[in-house]
Amino acid sequence: MHAFDILGDPVRRRILELLADGQMASGEIVEVIAAEFAISQPAVSQHLRILRDNGFATAKADGRRRLYAVAPHRFDEIDAWVQRFRRTWEPRFEALATEIARGKKERREQD
Repeated sequence: MHAFDILGDPVRRRILELLADGQMASGEIVEVIAAEFAISQPAVSQHLRILRDNGFATAKADGRRRLYAVAPHRFDEIDAWVQRFRRTWEPRFEALATEIARGKKERREQD
């Protein structure tokens, strides 16, 4: 599956947002996702499997628990795709930052 096919699903994006703060047990993930999206534990497990099978998350056993974490290398593919467009908006953001700084300077000089 293409990276954007995986990330196109709001449940999988939310799971990755949770994992961005650090590893979590599958039960903790199920608790949050089931409450937010009103889906069953098997449905959450299916999303976790898709993330794991496609390289967006890792899972390791910790006794009877399974701990999930973000697998950052897969995001390199997304970053490479976005990089092609970044050169379009970065100069605009830099120009905006310059104008904001200029406006702040002018206000300080007027006071």
